[in-house]
Amino acid sequence: MFLPGCLIWFILLTLHLSACVLETSEHGRPEVICSQGLSDCTVRDEMFLMAAENTVHVQTLKPYFKLCCKNRKTCTLCLEIDAELSIQPDKGSEDEGSSESDEEDYREETGSPKASATLCYSTAATMPTCKKVEFTVNHTALVQQNLAKVSLVITKPDGFHFGNQVDVYSFKQTRQRKKVVAPSLEKVCSQELRRRVPKCLVPAVSSVINQELDQVELQFEDRNKTLPSMCIQYEQDGKCQSWSRRTIPLQAVAPCMCLQAWNEDGQRSARSVQCPFKRTDFQHVFQKNMWENVFVSVMAREKTGFGTMLLWNLSAPCRLEGEVQLCYEGNSCRQKNEVRQQLANGTWRQNIEGLWVKAGVFENVNLQRVPCVKVKIKGMGHELGPRCPKDTSRGRWSLLVAGVLLLVCLTMLMCYFLHHFVKKWVWSWRHGGFVKLGRKGHVVLLSPPDVDDGVSESVHQLWSLLCSQGFSVSVDMWSRKEQCDLGPLPWLHSQLLKINSLGSRAVLILNGKALERTEEWTRSSKVVIETKGEDRLPPQLQSPYYDMFAASLFLIQADKQLGRAGERFVLVRFDSPSKQTHSSDRSLPELLQGLPLFQLPSQTPSLLAELTAVPAERTSGQRMWTR
Repeated sequence: MFLPGCLIWFILLTLHLSACVLETSEHGRPEVICSQGLSDCTVRDEMFLMAAENTVHVQTLKPYFKLCCKNRKTCTLCLEIDAELSIQPDKGSEDEGSSESDEEDYREETGSPKASATLCYSTAATMPTCKKVEFTVNHTALVQQNLAKVSLVITKPDGFHFGNQVDVYSFKQTRQRKKVVAPSLEKVCSQELRRRVPKCLVPAVSSVINQELDQVELQFEDRNKTLPSMCIQYEQDGKCQSWSRRTIPLQAVAPCMCLQAWNEDGQRSARSVQCPFKRTDFQHVFQKNMWENVFVSVMAREKTGFGTMLLWNLSAPCRLEGEVQLCYEGNSCRQKNEVRQQLANGTWRQNIEGLWVKAGVFENVNLQRVPCVKVKIKGMGHELGPRCPKDTSRGRWSLLVAGVLLLVCLTMLMCYFLHHFVKKWVWSWRHGGFVKLGRKGHVVLLSPPDVDDGVSESVHQLWSLLCSQGFSVSVDMWSRKEQCDLGPLPWLHSQLLKINSLGSRAVLILNGKALERTEEWTRSSKVVIETKGEDRLPPQLQSPYYDMFAASLFLIQADKQLGRAGERFVLVRFDSPSKQTHSSDRSLPELLQGLPLFQLPSQTPSLLAELTAVPAERTSGQRMWTR
């Protein structure tokens, strides 16, 4: 039992001794320093919500930032807090007659507990962080009665952020709250230790002018492939526009152009600002670029109560020195008493293109004489101008003439596109009534039996003509598959249903063979009616289900009995290239008499008018082929 007890006592003693050793920061110096009269100083992290109250009173706080260096190589920003503590007098010291032995006896009786003070700090974007400093007070060793000092150094692995504001205060002592602002990166990098701060290391940029390629080549040390972050600006206080190329066009370079370069590491780092084009051997080239990019504009305006004003506007890559002179057209601005305004006076501003702009106004100008401005720029070998406002009256007349010409052109275009429709209206008026233009219908082309190449070509041309006029067209000899599936008569009946709903007609094409076949079909129909049977005649002369031509004749006969054959069928004959054909002079069979007949291509307009007109507009003057 004796050995384990000694072992436990030895471990507790070792831990107590190790706690009495001063803690040192990673930067090689103590993290907390206590003044004379305070011993056994230690510091440890403390959670803000679980921190204990101070056993001593923090009388003053003095926080400030400094650079803490590690091994004299790398430096970061750290926070140091100097606190002045007010310590209550010891009870044993109040008794004047007490001796040192009595004081020691009193401490042994009370246990001499450690005193403590908790110091906290926070930023706007972070939770409070607290450090608890513990120490033992030796009242007799205090330099000043009831006062002591503690210096706490707070470091972070990456250091505090440059330019951040930090609140420092004693725990549960709201009056003791101090605000301290971290120095900016530019201020830190201007010190002698800037080479030890990683964020102060900036890329070095040099420029080489290549006149053969008309460009400026940028070179970076220790960078073969990747480029640093970079931007270009005119004047050091101008807007910096991002740039990600190794070359700059020579004509874009001006004497006041500056380059900024920095390393992009997720946080703002120091930037190198260089203006290498102010003093070089190519100064005359850069000056010429700037003169070529100087623009002056003038505008006259009448304002109520202020008379007539002349507004001028000058833009250039760099801010210039010189004067703007008011003059009138005709005297070349050589009079000495003319009004002048200095470019150096007033403010310059930058536009969206990065050019510097200066504007001004001359008041009470005489508009009876054309007012102008002339610009003299320091260092420029010649003057700019005179620049005069445009003649607004001439501009109005120009707009009026342009509007009239545009109206004439639009009228000519409308007449060109409407010429076809106007011609159809005129033609329809001359032929007994207006035709409804633009109306589309369905046309069925029914070919004669035994179609030869000449008839096929004519049918194709008629189909193309009707399609170009906006009709939907079905051709029987191009629909053989549908006829095989449905049969000739049902297919033709379905096409006539489309005609009933959409309008227009079925066109039956005639030739000599069609006329002969029609006469035979008419005679066979009479024989069938008389014999009341179909077994004595060939099928092609008896049944409307045999072929398409027979089905057409069957429906024409049915519509004729109802008195509407002329409303659904039209006859067409093509002009024969040879006048020796005997069938062209023959009369129509009885079945086809009374139907409209058109000779193509001579009567093509009449056919189109017939197919387009509604039944009420079809006149009795249409040409019929009768006996």
